[in-house]
Amino acid sequence: MTSEVQAAGAAPDANTGLAKSLFAFAIFYGGMVCIAGVLGNKQVALGPLAVEAGIFAFLLLVITSSAVAELHGRATANKLVLIGFIPLLASLVLTLIVLGVPAARDMDPDRLAAFNTMMSGTPRIWLGGILAYGISTLLNVTIFTRLKASEGAKLLWLRSGIASVLSQIVDTLIFITIAFYGVFPIGELLLGQMLAKVVLSAVLVPPLVYLFVALGRNLDTKA
Repeated sequence: MTSEVQAAGAAPDANTGLAKSLFAFAIFYGGMVCIAGVLGNKQVALGPLAVEAGIFAFLLLVITSSAVAELHGRATANKLVLIGFIPLLASLVLTLIVLGVPAARDMDPDRLAAFNTMMSGTPRIWLGGILAYGISTLLNVTIFTRLKASEGAKLLWLRSGIASVLSQIVDTLIFITIAFYGVFPIGELLLGQMLAKVVLSAVLVPPLVYLFVALGRNLDTKA
């Protein structure tokens, strides 16, 4: 990965062997991977549409991986996505352990019930989330870099918007189908989630990608 960073023009840090931007983005990325599933327990209203709140953390994953692809190349961004499975799976295992450990006798029963309800996802939901994360984020990096190869380094806003919108559609199809198919009719849920995520991707991703790329370049140029 170090040689790739050097080829992309970012000098690696003398202590870590990584560009400062890549080091910072990797830490941030791991945090967003872990919190996305927790935030997903709440649905928020966006006008007439409802969307699970984990989308905000997931969009930050898309933005971060796109910024890494822009600064350090496709292979490095793909490695970031794959390494993201480590905190994702570790947090899942830790959640199962904590749920299995008996609660303290003086813990408030209502708080315990709320915690168990929020953290006890079904195996189908967990599986859907893991597969949707991996496939959609790798797809985002692929589309983003393919567009860069054909369009050049310009039109960052367009490349990031198109990649995010398409990856979000795939993410919704995978997650909702695996998690809820056969449990209840999913057509309306699919359409609502897709529409909300497409709108958020189109509005939020392009300006934030510019911000992240600028931040990354600023970190890499500092001594």
